[in-house]
Amino acid sequence: MVRINRRDISSEPLVGGEHLPPLIQRIYRARGIKHVSQIQYSLKHLNHADAMPGIDRAADLIIDAMGQHKKIYIVGDFDADGATATALMVRVLRQVGATCVDYMVPNRFDYGYGLSQGLVDELASRDCEFIITVDNGISSIAGVQKARDLGMQVVITDHHLPPAELPQADAIVNPNLANSEFGSPCLAGVGVAFYVLTRIISQLKNNKKYPQLEPSDVQLSHFLDLVALGTVADVVPLDHNNRILIEAGLKRLRNGTGNLGLLALCEVAGCDYKRADAQMLAFMLAPRLNAAGRLQDMQIGIELLLTNQYEQAQSLAQELNTINRERKAIQSNMQKMADSVIKTLQKDNNLSAAVCIYHRRWHQGVVGLLASKVKEYTQRPVVAFADEGEDSDWVKGSARSIEGLHIRDALVAVDQQNPGLIKKFGGHAMAAGLTLKKAHMAEFKQQLCQVVIAWVKDLPDHQQIISDGAVPVDDLSLFMAQQLVDAGPWGAGFEAPLFDDYFIVKDKKPVAEIHTRLRLQTMDLSKQVEAIAFNFIPQQFPDPEEKVHVCYQMQVNEFRNRQRLQLLIRHLV
Repeated sequence: MVRINRRDISSEPLVGGEHLPPLIQRIYRARGIKHVSQIQYSLKHLNHADAMPGIDRAADLIIDAMGQHKKIYIVGDFDADGATATALMVRVLRQVGATCVDYMVPNRFDYGYGLSQGLVDELASRDCEFIITVDNGISSIAGVQKARDLGMQVVITDHHLPPAELPQADAIVNPNLANSEFGSPCLAGVGVAFYVLTRIISQLKNNKKYPQLEPSDVQLSHFLDLVALGTVADVVPLDHNNRILIEAGLKRLRNGTGNLGLLALCEVAGCDYKRADAQMLAFMLAPRLNAAGRLQDMQIGIELLLTNQYEQAQSLAQELNTINRERKAIQSNMQKMADSVIKTLQKDNNLSAAVCIYHRRWHQGVVGLLASKVKEYTQRPVVAFADEGEDSDWVKGSARSIEGLHIRDALVAVDQQNPGLIKKFGGHAMAAGLTLKKAHMAEFKQQLCQVVIAWVKDLPDHQQIISDGAVPVDDLSLFMAQQLVDAGPWGAGFEAPLFDDYFIVKDKKPVAEIHTRLRLQTMDLSKQVEAIAFNFIPQQFPDPEEKVHVCYQMQVNEFRNRQRLQLLIRHLV
């Protein structure tokens, strides 16, 4: 069952925003926007790199490594944030004149996450002299030490929360370090990489030591579509700084000058790049890029983002599309198993404060998606486990949290109270990963539940939906739908407007057996609107002429070059 919590609706006008429609002002005010300057997304409003800890030291070291022709490896993560950060770093360093830059992303099934000791051995076999981590490394104490012992230099660029003990790297750049005054701790890994590159370019402009390094032809704004995708895909909170980066990247995509690989990905996903928005990045492009790291090897995705050849981009995009279809099938089967378990627990009123689920057939690369889905309808923090390998005694878990529970801090508490229970873990407020012995799963669940009970009061027993309330009938229009799209970018921490209201069902028809198309009438009988409900069958809706309470988003539906308003139904209340 769904329970609606409506946001506070303020009639106070937005300072400087008198030109905006009242509904748009209301939406902004509900998200903490008080002044129009907070929705101005020019790049000149970006936070300055000076306040980023470690950035000057990192830039100096990287410039020296390039100038001395050291063999540099970018070590990324196997998700979309890591892939975009890796491609960004490789592209820009090569463009300024670095002659020995390559990358390596650990296959999750062979090395696991981060700069592991095994990965360092592989890098040593490739004569690596200088490592730059992107979207990882802040917890890689042993891996960094081994790299240093083997004579390599290590620069860490990461955004994950730092542990109590930091790796002994040559430089660490992370907006979440204790001494950071950067002001935007929500940067994704690709955002941190972008800032490091801005400082490298800035310092190279005054460089006389290495004349072969030439930054004048590099326009970092040309790579912001990669930054936008990685930021949206990693579901980091969209503070003002992140919204600036995303909006600039979307402009690159919309005008057709974006990354060739992303344009190819738009084509195979059936997206119109000219109408790119944050939702397109989140739900159409990111899953296809992420699929490579989940099921196979993220090298496929990174090569897509690095290629300048149209035919190769098309081929790699098609390959990612195929892998994503496989991922969907695997996830669907896993979801059925999880749903069966959860329904039994709910029926018996036996749903614990934290949900921990495992099956020996589950896929290690997909458990994070499963945890997200289970969290949505249980309103509990969820950890989904899969075997680390065939016949392994170890399991890997992917955790997803609810509002009010910082999941990484919860894992820290479990680890401190039970030393040795968790082999390793990392993450941030809403998502984390961990490894532990299969035999310890029951003990881990018990300990995590104790932390949740102590930290979270009144765990919800219904799915909580945050609504922006009802839309005035006059604003149920194509014009307003477009205004809402343009008012973004929307995402985590700056959620896309979601409304709720009663309508009269006038007509309902099945679509592809599992979806429903509807015609709804406002309660004052003055207007009828089209609606689509994905994964709802007609029988779930009342009969014609009866009323229904729905949560919906307004969207612009384009078909055969004709645009019209369509309500996208998200929830039945």
